[in-house]
Amino acid sequence: MRKVRKAVIPAAGLGTRFLPATKALAKEMLPIVDKPTIQFIVEEARRSGIEDIVIVDGKSKRSIEDHFDSNPELEANLRAKHKDQLLKQVQETTGMNLYFIRQPYPRGLGDAVLTAKAFIGDEPFVVMLGDDMTESKVPLTKQLMDRYEQTGASTLAVMRVPHEDTAKYGVINPSEETLPGLYNVTNFVEKPEPDKAPSDLAIIGRYLFTPEIFEALEHTPVGLGNELQLTDAIDHLNKTQRVFAHEYTGKRYDVGNKFGWLQTNIEFGLRHPETKAQLRHYIETLGKKLTAEDQPKSK
Repeated sequence: MRKVRKAVIPAAGLGTRFLPATKALAKEMLPIVDKPTIQFIVEEARRSGIEDIVIVDGKSKRSIEDHFDSNPELEANLRAKHKDQLLKQVQETTGMNLYFIRQPYPRGLGDAVLTAKAFIGDEPFVVMLGDDMTESKVPLTKQLMDRYEQTGASTLAVMRVPHEDTAKYGVINPSEETLPGLYNVTNFVEKPEPDKAPSDLAIIGRYLFTPEIFEALEHTPVGLGNELQLTDAIDHLNKTQRVFAHEYTGKRYDVGNKFGWLQTNIEFGLRHPETKAQLRHYIETLGKKLTAEDQPKSK
């Protein structure tokens, strides 16, 4: 059984939920306090033991490539001013085995993964979506890699969501729990309405695939939104080889929508050494002010 060494990070989406900010700025470069969201994903891959990462980007995404490239002028300036900690932070984003592939047209997540076929070859690999940031003692990507060591099969991460939210996700129809937290899956449904959802176990943005997923993608017709849906290809793959679902129980941040992104910034801001004290004071003061405004006025 081959070792999982490679990761695909799709980053070619148009970012329409964050317009107008994303008209010229890559959505993946929106910061969580002072670090772009895509850097958190790359760091998770590295902590999990991934050696090579390909980022599938598109037009107006040059800022992602620049972020992970060296900046000699900036580094020289920081060095001359003895800003050693900032210099270290800047240099942490370089020296990785990062590669970039352009997805010419926004044809969906499945098409973005298929674009990386030549880079992956015949190896198992992980797919990591930038809209989902996760926190757990063992990184979620590493959890999937550990499951692959047990099963040798494609495995995707799922998490329980409120039933009324199933239309936002791909959802699994589990058949049995083969190991604690690991499910055989009967079929996969892309964004079902709550009354048609087979479960509350929704696919979140981490997948581990055997290379046979590429053949499944090549034989999957376009689906919802006239796009090549990765969930449809997974369902196709599941008809020829087992695909498992690993239930994730750690912390997940959905940074793919405005409220989730703001919520994540607040939580991370309350931990950041440069902002936590001021932000906590501001929130407490704002809370008292809003509470006072809500009180009925005395006559």
